[in-house]
Amino acid sequence: MLTFEDCLAMTDLTEEEVEAIAEHEHCHEMVAMELGHCLVRTEEGVVRIRQMITEDIAMARARGDTRHAEKLQVVHDRFCEKYPQSLRREIHAELH
Repeated sequence: MLTFEDCLAMTDLTEEEVEAIAEHEHCHEMVAMELGHCLVRTEEGVVRIRQMITEDIAMARARGDTRHAEKLQVVHDRFCEKYPQSLRREIHAELH
């Protein structure tokens, strides 16, 4: 039987990224892991994951949960470092 950690190792995501997807989609972490695994394979998908994390940050700030917003900001920044194409898409859209 595969464990959570086994499944996570098969994705290109961190546990924190999976948690952010689960938070955004209001789903179980295993479902979020599967969704993230599919999304991270395309440029549009990494843009979508970055948007999810950004929206999670906004929601945390809106409810006054500064600590969680700061944690998510770290997740966001690391995700963007790992997947810089998640930012290029936004820049490209602004030019057209």
